This record gives sequence, structure tokens and C-alpha cells, in this order.
Amino acid sequence: MGRKDASTIKLPVDQYRKQIGKQDYKKTKPILRATKLKAEAKKTAIGIKEVGLVLAAISALLLAFYAFFYLRLSTDFDPELGPDED
Repeated sequence: MGRKDASTIKLPVDQYRKQIGKQDYKKTKPILRATKLKAEAKKTAIGIKEVGLVLAAISALLLAFYAFFYLRLSTDFDPELGPDED
């Protein structure tokens, strides 16, 4: 008889879980779906750090490209030589 009395008493944790389950059940499917999509979008969103790193890498690459061609194509001007002389 002691066992029947013990089984009828529910733990507060079980009552809390049951209450949360009832609250989730009351929500409609579109609301649950929207909440799930919002959480997933937040989880997979690109952060500002990643965007900044990509922009910095592209800027560094363009700067190196520009510097290479600037130094390669720039000619030393010798004032003793005329414009037609080498």
C-alpha cells in the first residue's frame, strides 16, 4: 500500500515539464515553425568578424596587386637623357 501512495506524488520537476509541454502544445504550428526558423537563422548567420576578415583579405590582395604593377611599370626618369634617347 505504501507504493501506491508514493506513485501518486509527482516530483516538482515532472510537474514543471508537464506544464511546459502544455504551453508548447497550445502554440499553433506556424508559430512553432517561425520560432524554429528564427533560431536556425540566428545560428547560421554570418557574423561581422567574418565579413570584416573577407573584406580585409580582398583589400590586401588588391593593394599587393596594385603595388606590384606600380613598381613594375614605373620607369626611372633620367634627366640627362632626352625623351627619345635610351
